[in-house]
Amino acid sequence: MRNYPLLDVRVSTPALELRAATDDLLDELADIVRAGKTHADPAPYDDPMSFYEKDPDIRVARWLRAIWRRRGMIEPDAWRLYFVVMVDGRPVGEQTLIATDFAALGTVSTFSWLSTDERGRGIGREMRAAVLHLAFEGLGAKEAASDAFVDNHASNAVSRALGYEPNGFDWATRQGEPALLNRWRLTRDVWEQGRRDDIRLHDLDACRALLPLS
Repeated sequence: MRNYPLLDVRVSTPALELRAATDDLLDELADIVRAGKTHADPAPYDDPMSFYEKDPDIRVARWLRAIWRRRGMIEPDAWRLYFVVMVDGRPVGEQTLIATDFAALGTVSTFSWLSTDERGRGIGREMRAAVLHLAFEGLGAKEAASDAFVDNHASNAVSRALGYEPNGFDWATRQGEPALLNRWRLTRDVWEQGRRDDIRLHDLDACRALLPLS
């Protein structure tokens, strides 16, 4: 999109590509949401979450509206970058980079989901590594946080494998019931020790000019 560089950013690795979540890509990804392939057992999402909606059309509409609302909110105290995860030219999931008071704190967090058809192949770890490279190398982040329910073994394993350190616990509700979260923390120094040289950032300069980074 010529007039909005935040929708041109890409991150590529040997295994996948993160493409900024344009409406065309979201429209393709919606087929996975409609088919209910965002779910896992036990449920990985805290409330409120559109993916718990049983009607597939309403589920897609709520998911899209949530992205549209937040995608356009680029303020010094809060902004998000949404990406569609592409493997072999196919959309397979969503990866989001979230910043709160970034100019003052330099911290980010992440959210993601992956189609049930693609799990167990290392894609979850690869897409997180890609967005962390964007955060630290591309945007100058100082620290990244993540959290996952204690029984979300896949997400916790990704955090552990990428060098995050345990950072306590928290509570959230999951489909109306309380559930315990693991909190994780990755510092820039630790990320630097394991940084990769095969991840590429594309069309980032114009994006940086639009983000309140400092």
